[in-house]
Amino acid sequence: MRPWSAGLTDFLRINCAAFYTRCALLLVLGLLAACGRNSSYQQEAYVFGTRVEVTTWGLAESEAQPAVAAVLQEFDRIHRTYHAWQPSELSALNTAIAHQEAFKASDELSQLLISARELARQGDELFNPAIGGLIALWGFQSDHFEARLPAPEAIAAWAKAKPTLDALQIENGEIRSTNPAVQIDLGGIAKGWALDRAAEILRAHGVRNALINIGGNILALGSKNGTPWRVGIQHPRRAGTIATLNLNDGEAIGSSGDYQRFFELDGRRYCHLIDPRTGAPAQGTASLTVLVTPRPNVGMLSDAASKPAFIDAAHWRQRVAAYSIEYALRVGTDGSVESTPAMARRLQLADGVTLRPQTE
Repeated sequence: MRPWSAGLTDFLRINCAAFYTRCALLLVLGLLAACGRNSSYQQEAYVFGTRVEVTTWGLAESEAQPAVAAVLQEFDRIHRTYHAWQPSELSALNTAIAHQEAFKASDELSQLLISARELARQGDELFNPAIGGLIALWGFQSDHFEARLPAPEAIAAWAKAKPTLDALQIENGEIRSTNPAVQIDLGGIAKGWALDRAAEILRAHGVRNALINIGGNILALGSKNGTPWRVGIQHPRRAGTIATLNLNDGEAIGSSGDYQRFFELDGRRYCHLIDPRTGAPAQGTASLTVLVTPRPNVGMLSDAASKPAFIDAAHWRQRVAAYSIEYALRVGTDGSVESTPAMARRLQLADGVTLRPQTE
């Protein structure tokens, strides 16, 4: 029989070992939790004809992955539902309009068109989702673009028809058009709508810090480890960025450019951004970026507001101001770079890039 003191020694040794094991386990779990709070999780996909990225900060992968997966699933749904030239709810609406028939629409589509119509009015119809027929005429409702020009008389006919979203009558879930020339293409607003939906989904999943990037259209939630998200604005003529800036919680960036969907013919570039006044692709601007401060539907506004300013190169500042936006950057096809004063204060220009002189 062992002395009482020996039994006590064994008891203490065994229980102390268990205690230290538990402490070590708690320490490891604490470190893993801290790791989750100070790390990012990112997923990429190809939707809307471009690369999309969703990045979260401060969550373990097991928490972030379901939220990001839900966002990417929603992107795919939006893309399929509002595709302009493949079978979709939107293409069915366009067929009904062409036959001058009423169309029973989802609540979501009805609300999206109401919002788009208001944004079009603010931009004097230079942002005009009703000119899908004209976009198709130029060959941009396709995954591959042919270097050919439409017949001038065909362009003139579309310009004369003057299709706008004001021709839509949206009542009791039904949509009619007083103008059969209306053919809706939501490519100028769908990415912004998707940004807003992504923000809703992430917040619903408890994600407070994230960066959503849909081909250069970006929305920020929260921050990255307590500091603003740092983002770049793509250079329209070469690899890399033309500038970088900090993006704060709830801010969104929308960019329009002639460098993704375009063709060249006889030394001239024709892009998918059509000027409704002439029926031809806009000229003079290579890229136009707006930064929108937090407000309702910030993603959709950032997407739509860049279009009128891109198209109306000579009056781009006034076009941006019409949407109550202070921050904008324009790159001309001549290589010139200019911005609003407020935007200039937030930019860090890439090497070799200079802004044109400006006044407040």
